[in-house]
Amino acid sequence: MTTRRGLFVAPFDALADPRVVGDLAVAAERAGWDGFFLWDHLQYGDRVTDLADVWTCCAVVADRTERMLLGPMVTPLPRRRPQVLAQQAASLAVLSGGRFVLGLGIGDDWVGEFGGYGDETDPKVRGRMLDEGLAVLAGLLGDGEVDHDGEHYAARGVRGRSAPDVPVWLAGRFGNRAPLRRAARHDGFFVIGLGGPDHLDRVAADLAAHDPAPGFDLVVDLQPDQDPAPWLDRGASWVLTRVGPHDLELDDVRRLVDAGP
Repeated sequence: MTTRRGLFVAPFDALADPRVVGDLAVAAERAGWDGFFLWDHLQYGDRVTDLADVWTCCAVVADRTERMLLGPMVTPLPRRRPQVLAQQAASLAVLSGGRFVLGLGIGDDWVGEFGGYGDETDPKVRGRMLDEGLAVLAGLLGDGEVDHDGEHYAARGVRGRSAPDVPVWLAGRFGNRAPLRRAARHDGFFVIGLGGPDHLDRVAADLAAHDPAPGFDLVVDLQPDQDPAPWLDRGASWVLTRVGPHDLELDDVRRLVDAGP
């Protein structure tokens, strides 16, 4: 398996402009990166003042690039209406020519991002909301058969007969069993908080026990100063380089992007 390399970009502060994000994506594709994934937050503590909308940024990246995969990494599904999210994802799949990946998770309320806007703060409840939303998304992006709150009903699908499929990657912290099991039922697992490459071996083994579908993606992210070599060919199909979230200087980001994987 060849491990692909991508960028994991926080569109904050100096990068909180979809035009800047689009320019970086063009440069990233030219430099040989395989993917360009964007954080999705409404706030990120006192050190971040400006945050761009991830969906606007994804549309710009989709329109201005031709080869790279792209998508939100990750969107907290419990604070979104799944029928609206499905329509956004389907549209971006069309715009990108089938290069859009939908990254989902329960989100993290460490800076009050959920409670501050009246959203659910209990992570266990958000986990149940995530599972319910995934069932709705599967129907709307598939055949229109939707399971919701124990009821099964037919709904008009949003993807359309000729639109590309939308792979779904689920995020979760290393050592948490529920996110891994959930991810194994979909298309990929973005594992957060790995302590070292040996932990990646454990995740790969645990995933294998749940028999994910062929082509399943295992995704990790590293800081820019971390050597990716020990992480390659250890079971991960993607190794991302993190850009942000704090003290972003545009010239520094451009140099990182231009250096390539």
